[in-house]
Amino acid sequence: MPDTRTSLPHQSNNLFLTDGGLETTLVFLQGFELPYFAACHLLNDEAGYRAMQDYYRRYLNIAQQQNTGFILESPTWRANPDWLKLMNLPESALMDINTKAVQLLTDLKAEFAGRINNLLISGCIGPRGDGYKPGKLMSAEEAQHYHSAQIEVFSQLPVDLISAMTINYAAEAIGIVRAANTVNLPVAISFTLETDGKLPTGMTLQEAITLVDSRVAERPVYYMINCAHPSHFIPELQKSAGEPWLNRIKGIRANASCKSHAELDEATELDSGNPEELARENKRLKDLLPALTVFGGCCGTDERHVQAIAEQVATAANC
Repeated sequence: MPDTRTSLPHQSNNLFLTDGGLETTLVFLQGFELPYFAACHLLNDEAGYRAMQDYYRRYLNIAQQQNTGFILESPTWRANPDWLKLMNLPESALMDINTKAVQLLTDLKAEFAGRINNLLISGCIGPRGDGYKPGKLMSAEEAQHYHSAQIEVFSQLPVDLISAMTINYAAEAIGIVRAANTVNLPVAISFTLETDGKLPTGMTLQEAITLVDSRVAERPVYYMINCAHPSHFIPELQKSAGEPWLNRIKGIRANASCKSHAELDEATELDSGNPEELARENKRLKDLLPALTVFGGCCGTDERHVQAIAEQVATAANC
């Protein structure tokens, strides 16, 4: 029987899986409409809620089969004040939607209890603005104030950590970490990168990680890369092979497509890439990044990609 005790990814070398591209799956593969690409919109829709339950179950079954841990990432990437306002939802929706999202995951965790080692719930934070473009940049202080609203809600719910996804400039990351520090929640920061392997602002990943770590009281428990294809950033990482800062990168949630963010923004059809090729790229990353143990997908990926990735990285971990 699996050990039901939990530990965060940075506390061991055990493999963790997480899900793939929730929003692209719901829109392109299941035909749902998501205003502002916000999956949280479906939490109040019976059919949408059931679809999300089934979505997570497919990935949980892979983790059970592969005997890995699993991180249940809440569908709240756009459940922050500005995006909820754009969806014409009242201020109370901040509490209501984030609570409902975590309850969805709590029920799934209970359903799979005893079947998966180390099953964690993560409260997902998204950027205040567009995930691909920095837009109007906040100071770290402004970002802390802004993201404190959603993080405060998560602090009242049974989450194991906060994960900030698709963050595209360092000051917003610093503000998120400081807000999480205030309520004593561990936080992981996931940066998005352009085709040149750098943040959309032009800052290198090394510079961003070093800057965030130096400007907060409690550092992020780890960093991730998401919403970029491995071919975009592997060359940049290879330049730093063997350097200590690479040990701060614990997770990868790559896009299925090699297209740029600008091209993906204009796409009307799903580019799901090649699951086996993406899995091999993740294995390359596992070999390059000593601490890498968290694997999932982002835009265009589904359970086929995560299944293939799990099989490849399990082989790398056992070498």
